[in-house]
Amino acid sequence: MNIRILAESDAPIYQEFRLKALQTNPEEFGSTYEREVQFSTDTVVERIKPSKDKFVLGSFDNDGSLFGTVTFIREINVKTAHKGNVFGMCVAPEVRGQGIGKALILELIKKAKGCEGLEQINLTVEHNNNNAKNLYESVGFKIYGTELKSLKFNGQYFDEDLMVFVL
Repeated sequence: MNIRILAESDAPIYQEFRLKALQTNPEEFGSTYEREVQFSTDTVVERIKPSKDKFVLGSFDNDGSLFGTVTFIREINVKTAHKGNVFGMCVAPEVRGQGIGKALILELIKKAKGCEGLEQINLTVEHNNNNAKNLYESVGFKIYGTELKSLKFNGQYFDEDLMVFVL
């Protein structure tokens, strides 16, 4: 397994992976397949383009196939710049349970610690996604609340638990 920050040249494989994830587990993302399938290559390139306060990690197998991603974005407002956020954590269903998600989130934490002045990392997770919550708790995230009816998809509501990792 090789984990690295995605570069602009990874946009096509990232987009393919992301669209498949949105179809497989639509309830676990704030976006939809129907929205993102319309994104241009330039939009995807901008989305994954790394900066000092934003990066997307990818986990690759020995053949170079992408099978896991997670995004870190630091808050930019002067009063919230001490916080960063985790988005779009996903591991391909066929390789779940092999430690890829844990390796991705630990690498995200390690890289985020390099952001000067960062004090905490926040994320949201679908309330019934116990596997994901257990993973996050195993590396030190703690639940601090639940947002009821956080997402609505196909007429169904999904609650999300709010979690924090204090650096």
